Amino acid sequence: MENGKLGIRKWLSFIVAGLIGQLAWAIENNYLNFYVFDCTRDPNYITYMTAFSAVAATITTLFMGALSDRLGKRKLFISSGYIIWGISIIMFAFLDPRKSYNIVAHSALMSGTMIVIMDCVMTFFGSTANDAAFNAFVTDNTEPSNRGKVESVLSILPLIAMIAVVLLQGMLVGDRTKIPELDWMPFFAVFGGITTASGIALIFILPKDIKAPNKEEPYLKNIIHGFRPNVIKSRPKLYIALLAFMIFNIAIQIFMPYFMVYININNYELVSTAGPILGIACVLTVVFGFFMDKIGKYKIMFSALLASLIGGLLLFFFKEQAAVIVGGIVLMSGYLLATAVLGAKIRDYTPENETGLFQGVRMVFVVMIPMVTGPFIGQGVSNIEPIYGYNDYDQLVVLPNKYIFLFAAIAITLVIIPLIFLMKKEKEDGKVTA
Repeated sequence: MENGKLGIRKWLSFIVAGLIGQLAWAIENNYLNFYVFDCTRDPNYITYMTAFSAVAATITTLFMGALSDRLGKRKLFISSGYIIWGISIIMFAFLDPRKSYNIVAHSALMSGTMIVIMDCVMTFFGSTANDAAFNAFVTDNTEPSNRGKVESVLSILPLIAMIAVVLLQGMLVGDRTKIPELDWMPFFAVFGGITTASGIALIFILPKDIKAPNKEEPYLKNIIHGFRPNVIKSRPKLYIALLAFMIFNIAIQIFMPYFMVYININNYELVSTAGPILGIACVLTVVFGFFMDKIGKYKIMFSALLASLIGGLLLFFFKEQAAVIVGGIVLMSGYLLATAVLGAKIRDYTPENETGLFQGVRMVFVVMIPMVTGPFIGQGVSNIEPIYGYNDYDQLVVLPNKYIFLFAAIAITLVIIPLIFLMKKEKEDGKVTA
């Protein structure tokens, strides 16, 4: 890298691997929730699937991140991981208990259980390729002067992916109001095929590895490297930034796993509601993100937290579709911008020669703890003024309601506490980012 400039090949690598990875994660984080709910009509599977997949992702990243550092093989892990990741996505189509080609018994219990198990299998390959190898690849190939731009682009990819999935879902799956049963086979076949094809393409797109193999310590010792007390004590800014990201993502996970289900059960038209929310939030994130390094990360961060708070409150107090769209735009814009800032901060403080070793630590703070706790909080607060519904198997279940947004908004305000400590620590070190 020269003067902080990134070449076309690196940008192409970031965008292709980042976007296709987020397409796959959009299916895992949102549409598998929708899918298991459609197959079982029981939202409890969403909660357990979210928690189990978060644990699987974290364990995978701990082991495979350390292994990619040890071997210095980011490219191999990314490309091969995406190929198998796509194949695992296709397999979900065969777990629909209503279809003749299903490979499980025609029961909601078996289907829900197998979808949760298959989600963990899919997560292993996805986390190997994306969370462990690709995240380390981005850190290897960026520096503090350009990470604001890179993170702003990476942070909008989940919403771009979600827009693509939302637009294609209706065509590929069908409309439940018009047909008795949704057909998920085309959906999983198309997106699984795209993921596998991208893995093949990345063999040629990704530049050569620049990470030298790190075999200074035993492999198992490397896995726990980032959890050693002396390592934590020596890098306080990194762990304070991780703590801030953890609190923020706990808040986000209170509502995010149930967001599409909330739109669906409140009879909002999916494309006309989710489309503007995701599209406008992406545009706003790019506009502000590209000037993040000039405006200052903290100015962006505190503005993003305020936006997330306001958006959550709008979604709690108002149920009209127009208000839901406005609240969703404000909430999602704040979420993406805050994610970009926190992601850049963590990369800034990750040791350059140990990027793979710290991806597992990042997953514990940023993914596992939030995804294990947040959805259970969301499920619990939905019991305040509960809305009951019967699933397709005549089971009475509590549906996600507006309280998921209120408690998410409250939790978001807590992020200010570690941010104040981080700013204080940077000031002590003479390295404050405005």
